[in-house]
Amino acid sequence: MQNWHLVFGILIISSPILFAMAAFPDSIAWSWNEGRGGYFFALVFIVAELVGLRIVISKKRLLFVIPMALATITYLVSLEYGLRNYIVESAQFFDVQLLDSWTWMWDFVVMAIFAVVALSIFFGRRWIRIAPAGPIFLTGTAIILSLDAFFPYDTLGPLQYVVPYFIQANVWLITVLDLGTAIARDNVMFLRGEHGSMALQVFWPSAGVHSIIIFSLVIGAFMLKLNITRSRKTAYFILGIIGTIIVNLIRIFSLSWYALKVTTDPVAWEEYHKIAGEIMFLPWLFAFVLIVVLVESRRLKKHPPTTPKDLT
Repeated sequence: MQNWHLVFGILIISSPILFAMAAFPDSIAWSWNEGRGGYFFALVFIVAELVGLRIVISKKRLLFVIPMALATITYLVSLEYGLRNYIVESAQFFDVQLLDSWTWMWDFVVMAIFAVVALSIFFGRRWIRIAPAGPIFLTGTAIILSLDAFFPYDTLGPLQYVVPYFIQANVWLITVLDLGTAIARDNVMFLRGEHGSMALQVFWPSAGVHSIIIFSLVIGAFMLKLNITRSRKTAYFILGIIGTIIVNLIRIFSLSWYALKVTTDPVAWEEYHKIAGEIMFLPWLFAFVLIVVLVESRRLKKHPPTTPKDLT
């Protein structure tokens, strides 16, 4: 019975995300600030962490969460019938700078609240150790969207600080590989390649700084689940951050390569730019988690925990 209860629990908590993906497929854009593409990855996290659990979820708790799921679905539907217009109009009262990030932020805020409350009802305080990745991914995305809404482009100095260093590294790599001409000035790259010239101004979201923040939140929560030493957790965390920085450097390089070797047409380049970050970062995030799980599973098989002998 408990397995069926768990299946129903997964379906209930996944239902708003599945509904959004099925009812409004056009909203599932893979650019982090232009749609609900993050819903899909949050869903994968939630399902992956809940499948196979041997924890009983009572029928009463399942029934209690159903109205919450329906309320979240109602929110998604109401956006199409005037609520989104109200959110857009409200932006002027909060001095919002980027409207798109403001409107999509509320989608992730609502979904994050639902996921946290639902998991809390299912598992109590233990949810943070049982299934933290999905809710924290949604929450992290909402935080980044809020920062982008209120502090767009280069107005948020601390996050923009590292961008010139990424740009310098990218220009050096282009020069070493002799892919074209590249010059860096602060956060601007001047590129000349096979299809002409193009200037790219890079701000912290495009440099992938947001992915470092989200990675830190998700992996930090994931490490809480691992029954390993603090030193190993720290080592994994540092390696993950280094890997994420490398992925972001690859992202900037790929955007430059696209301008140097494929096209300098702004429209075509922007289409690639919309998906370049997520198609690299999110697979890396999943791959890193999988590698850690496999390494620790093999280590546990080779060095199983010892049980105290019965001295009676």
